[in-house]
Amino acid sequence: MAKSLKPDAFFQTPGVILDVRSPGEYAQGHIPGSVNFPLFNNDERALVGTCYKQKGKDEAVELGLAIVGPKLANFVARAKVLAPDRQVRIHCWRGGMRSAAVGWLLETAGFNVALLIGGYKGFRRWALSLFSIPQKMIILGGMTGSGKTEILTALENIGEQVLDLEALANHRGSSFGALGQLPQPTNEQFWNAIVMEWAKFDRSQVLWVEAESKRIGMCCIPQEIFEQMERAKVISISRSRQERVAFLVEIYGEADINDLIAATERIRRRLGGLRTQEAINFLREGNLAAASDLILHYYDKTYTYDLEKRGVSIHKVDISGLSAVDAAVLVREKSQEI
Repeated sequence: MAKSLKPDAFFQTPGVILDVRSPGEYAQGHIPGSVNFPLFNNDERALVGTCYKQKGKDEAVELGLAIVGPKLANFVARAKVLAPDRQVRIHCWRGGMRSAAVGWLLETAGFNVALLIGGYKGFRRWALSLFSIPQKMIILGGMTGSGKTEILTALENIGEQVLDLEALANHRGSSFGALGQLPQPTNEQFWNAIVMEWAKFDRSQVLWVEAESKRIGMCCIPQEIFEQMERAKVISISRSRQERVAFLVEIYGEADINDLIAATERIRRRLGGLRTQEAINFLREGNLAAASDLILHYYDKTYTYDLEKRGVSIHKVDISGLSAVDAAVLVREKSQEI
């Protein structure tokens, strides 16, 4: 018999996760690492749903069976490719007929099957409940170009807990943040990615998170986590302006000039008309260093303002001249003092 498991046990069970919802449902949001294994495609799901509303459950079930019947052999064949060990975990939207039907089929074909109680909807309830769990946290702050993301990576490599929100959002968190990145996930999928990390953390140990605004590109940080971030102690790193400019040139040096100009235009109101035009002129000349130096004027003012309004203890560390690895060691030592 297929096992029906709550999320905690479901994620501890071996096997590929098969999301049997339609491709459209999956695209909106899904469990990270799951594979879309749709019982119905988008049009078929719409047909069955319309039939259910207009003619009732019995008619909808009959229509569903007529649609699915010819696909059964292909379902089994694909499942064997995805799960050669015959271990599968299955869910649909609410843990109802779709997951039960696919579970029955694969179990009949010799698979070990686990079903998610409550389906994807149950997963989302579980996910949202985790965000309010208190977590020891240190915020890594620093002006644009300080290399915070690289230091977070180095911290993780030396055994620290890290939540890299920008990596999960596919965005560096500024007007230029989407350049060179994959398309951003939906906000729902961003939260799904966060919770799969959040569930792993040791609550008694420090978690390192980069200082962020509530919104990273088009993705919003869950309110419960953002409130914890705002209360956390801050280690603010600093580098020489020359290093920061060089760092930005390294990151954005291969970006399309028109994309750089468009990103600069987006901050015209705060950068100022004259400074914006000067920066654009430098970009057109291919002088990214001079443009970056001008643009840092806006980001430095913004960072200083955001830092001052936090109302928490801020501990400053100068990492000028240090590699990301050496800077990570230094900020970790600082964290043990505060």
